[in-house]
Amino acid sequence: MARACVCDTYFTVDSDTGELCLKPGTMGLRRVLVFNDAGTHQFEKADYPWLARVRARVQGGGGGSAGANAAANQCIVRPGGAGGGYSESLISVASLGAVETIVVGAGGEAGTTVQGGGTGGSSSFGGFVQANGGDGGGAVQTSGTTDDVSSGVPAPLAGRGQFAQGGGPGGGAIRLNGTNGLSGAGGESFLGHGGYARAGEGGGNPARGYGGGAGGGLSYGGSVQGTAGGGGVVIVELYG
Repeated sequence: MARACVCDTYFTVDSDTGELCLKPGTMGLRRVLVFNDAGTHQFEKADYPWLARVRARVQGGGGGSAGANAAANQCIVRPGGAGGGYSESLISVASLGAVETIVVGAGGEAGTTVQGGGTGGSSSFGGFVQANGGDGGGAVQTSGTTDDVSSGVPAPLAGRGQFAQGGGPGGGAIRLNGTNGLSGAGGESFLGHGGYARAGEGGGNPARGYGGGAGGGLSYGGSVQGTAGGGGVVIVELYG
């Protein structure tokens, strides 16, 4: 009778059924789950009976930026919002609870012509990994024609995880006179880019990807609206 030999490093034979099976922990990456809707979600490890470990990648939301409404023939420039932080960890299935809560931070809300942009929401995977959201760009500068500057926005601190870092700072804004200025760029994030700076009148430019800060708005006498920051994301890689 013919016989087959298999490597017992990766395979095992079920003693009851005689089935040839892969050993848990030797299969590598099998599936990737992406949670990018702001709010709370649940991860249940029982849904994946072959699971050996997860790599949780967590991106916080970026800060929003303010709008502006300069007087006629005058100028207001706004700084950009800060980018959200990023964290990640590789976690054994034995360390996971039956259900782990996932939180996806929203991008910071768009500010008004007189109010700064909102702070981006923090994102997390259970109690293992957490990333802070970026602060919003302020609305400090008043209408005018003389040279003036608005400070940028500090980057958020690193959160929690085996690897953790803060986001990028929001860029400062410069007014040269009543007809020339440059708004601040939004801060970068690990998984996204901030909105770019603008010299022409208009609302702040939006972020790209996940977690970038919104670019600042600029007014040369018109009313421009603030811009929301980039939303966060939680990516869960499942390894068998």
